[in-house]
Amino acid sequence: MKVLPGDKSRILWASLLALVFAAAVFTAFILPAEFNRDPLGTGAAMGIAGLSQPAAVNAVTVRKEAAGFHQDAVEFQLLPFEFVEYKYQLGRGVSMLYSWTTSKTRGGEASSVSFDFHGESHEVEDYEESYSMGDGDRENGAFVAPFDGIHGWFWANHGSETVTVKLMTTGFYTQSLEFRDGFVKKKSLGESP
Repeated sequence: MKVLPGDKSRILWASLLALVFAAAVFTAFILPAEFNRDPLGTGAAMGIAGLSQPAAVNAVTVRKEAAGFHQDAVEFQLLPFEFVEYKYQLGRGVSMLYSWTTSKTRGGEASSVSFDFHGESHEVEDYEESYSMGDGDRENGAFVAPFDGIHGWFWANHGSETVTVKLMTTGFYTQSLEFRDGFVKKKSLGESP
């Protein structure tokens, strides 16, 4: 391939033009966004100055709760096709740790139950939200209430053997409620010690 003398000058001009354009883009956009250097003021004008900088994290490491700290451990025997619902009164943003397990069958395997971990709002009438549901023999976790209300579990035994569900919780709740056989059993957990 033969390069004509006029082609060399065009290639040189195109290369210089590309270099000037790249320098302008670098100075106007890349420097402000990636390196927080804004010599032309375009980064501030476009809102991209310091874009790559990590956002300041204002993590709360300690949070005081108004409700008292409580631990609760309960067991429920569920006959075949029986159910129970157990909930705690929690304010918005209040935390609770929980762990529940089921008993073993005669064959030594863990019994499975249907469960629905959910909450009912005191703020919005007839509002219910499920957090976790399915069939299983255990669940552990940390929970922060998204709204004021009662939050807890519904367990149903769809098997042919009696199942015992054991629940342990720790948190800043004020009351527990057991819904079973058409009755509600309330247990006040008191105020702060």
